Amino acid sequence: MITGKTLSRRTLLRGMGAAVALPVLDCMTPALHASTVSAPVRMAFVYVPNGIIMRDWNPSYEGALSTLPRILKPLEPMRDDILLLGNLTHNGGRALLDGAGDHGRCCGAYLTGVHPKKTTVDIKAGISCDQIVANQIGQQTKFPSLELGLEDARQAGDCDSGYSCAYTNNLAWKSETQPLPPVLDPRALFERLFGDGAELTPEARALQARNRRSILDFVSSDTKRLETGLGPSDRRKLDEYLTSIREVETRISRAEKDNAQIDPHMDKPYGVPADFAEHFAMMTDMMTIAFQADLTRVATFLVTHEGTSRSYRELEIPDGHHPLTHHRGQAELIEKVTKINAYHLQQFAAWIQKLKNTREGTGSLLDHSMIVYGAGLSDGNRHTHEDLPTLIAGRGDDGRGNSFKTGRRIVARKETPMCNMFLTMMDRMGVHAEEFGDSTGRLEGLDLG
Repeated sequence: MITGKTLSRRTLLRGMGAAVALPVLDCMTPALHASTVSAPVRMAFVYVPNGIIMRDWNPSYEGALSTLPRILKPLEPMRDDILLLGNLTHNGGRALLDGAGDHGRCCGAYLTGVHPKKTTVDIKAGISCDQIVANQIGQQTKFPSLELGLEDARQAGDCDSGYSCAYTNNLAWKSETQPLPPVLDPRALFERLFGDGAELTPEARALQARNRRSILDFVSSDTKRLETGLGPSDRRKLDEYLTSIREVETRISRAEKDNAQIDPHMDKPYGVPADFAEHFAMMTDMMTIAFQADLTRVATFLVTHEGTSRSYRELEIPDGHHPLTHHRGQAELIEKVTKINAYHLQQFAAWIQKLKNTREGTGSLLDHSMIVYGAGLSDGNRHTHEDLPTLIAGRGDDGRGNSFKTGRRIVARKETPMCNMFLTMMDRMGVHAEEFGDSTGRLEGLDLG
């Protein structure tokens, strides 16, 4: 239906201390021009620590994906939406000139492609590929990039110096010496996404705190005015979107209540749930909302810090993750690590399914995304940096028919720099560079079509 009246893509629902961006609605794209409007491409990196049991990650074949190995099984329903990449290497993670430690090197080099090192006065890595993209396209969104995580190495006691913490705790690097720490607290992320940035009076802040579970009430007047001018399809889209925000908000409040009961003397309520899967889901749900509302197009997600010794009692594994990866070939320990690897992938697959179910234009939010899942080590027992476990979920479709051909396993030549993949992804984001890190060119086989 052509009404001749369109809604701005940057329309916000505003209220006291709140600013809620909207998803793409039909009324934002005039029907006569819908086929010519491109969709923004999103890019995210999801990093898991301590390597992977590769025998249960790598399929025994190349080409079209069929049955997936044990760790990747949760992605079976979305196998046509992923690219599984083999033989990608991070030479910068190897012990060329040590200083950061092996776990620090593999994480510090992951998105920078350079060897992280400890100088006489400071840490030093390199600008990460996500920040190169953010610097060029970030002005088009509210947030140039988002950095998220689930665990702090210092709080967990898993690093022995500020140098090692800087590398194991961060994926994104704004400059050679400036990492961008991830947000760990879902409440802090929620308020960053939906706050209006205004300084509130103590009275207004107290009122907002009393009504925290209903931030959408602050924008209810704007919402009602907007709904009166929307068609049935857009009303449904808006309702689904606002419902997803409300659900995340409710879960954060529930976690805060639970934490307050566990430790009533906490200085302030925290929205970090004790349950790993719930924490993961909260953060990825908010990433989905941020992509859907075009609040950002670039994100990094550190799924616990590199070198973590976290235990997984929900899997009946009380042992620390990092010590288990030094299994020395013991079958019992390998089995425990495999279960942890599969558990991480299960959480990731649930997020990818949500992106696939979120409609955008003529496709899905997943279609218009490139979500990398991987690790800076392959074999955590031997600390190897070649044939790193790497997959891309989503086609990077720009809405004009340009997208990756997914549903395949591509095995590159041995020692192919992962930075070749980054260069190719940067191209899909509209950011072109001749080289990055230790790149030798674009990654062959990522055909567009």
